[in-house]
Amino acid sequence: MPEFGIAFRRIKTINPPAPAAPKRRTGSANEIRATLQHEIETGRIAPGAALDERALAERFGVSRTPVREALQQLAALDLVRIAPRHGVFASRLSIPQLRAQLELLCELEAIAAKLAARRMSPQARAALQRASEECIAAQAAGDAKAFLRANTEFHELIYHGSHNQQLADTIIGIRRLVQRYRPRIFDTPARRDRTLAEHKAVYEAIASGDENRAHAAMLAHAPSGSTGFAEFLSTLPLELFEGEPQP
Repeated sequence: MPEFGIAFRRIKTINPPAPAAPKRRTGSANEIRATLQHEIETGRIAPGAALDERALAERFGVSRTPVREALQQLAALDLVRIAPRHGVFASRLSIPQLRAQLELLCELEAIAAKLAARRMSPQARAALQRASEECIAAQAAGDAKAFLRANTEFHELIYHGSHNQQLADTIIGIRRLVQRYRPRIFDTPARRDRTLAEHKAVYEAIASGDENRAHAAMLAHAPSGSTGFAEFLSTLPLELFEGEPQP
């Protein structure tokens, strides 16, 4: 028995426990691209902001190679600008470009509302009413983030309610492009109140099947007119725009 104990201890000495596996780094180029794309499109990374490869590699716990690949993917989407010897920057629109995008968005959303009044199912109209009620509840709670989520749902129900997927995809693509210039559009209670009134007009027109009224109500809802765009533009720092001086 003593010899067995000695032999057992020797075996344990000869075969120490295997070392713990090193932590795997996470974050492929596609995952990094998706995260940065979301942050650029929602305005968390402001237009014109510098994107440093080394800092991003440390943030995601990877080498600089997948970060570089992710930035190249974003450049292909026109979301970042790679300037040799200067760095990488979140892309900026010019003021005329932003206005053109908003004008196009307004017209396409009005068409979607018109088609939704003609084609939206009763179930989809009920969902649209619920989204409108969620906006009202968010306003009552003073919750700008919840209001933004409910507003997005309200609009996307109209896009898909048009039963024109090409139209819906085009509108969503434009909204993603311009959303970075509208990250805090619902921060003020007055702006939320105005949106609620406009939503009510849009919803009632769609629910009643009145195509022309739905079209007109949605046209009145977007900040693309001279006064609406000027008011919207006044809330934004000029350095966010291409062709304007950086701070």
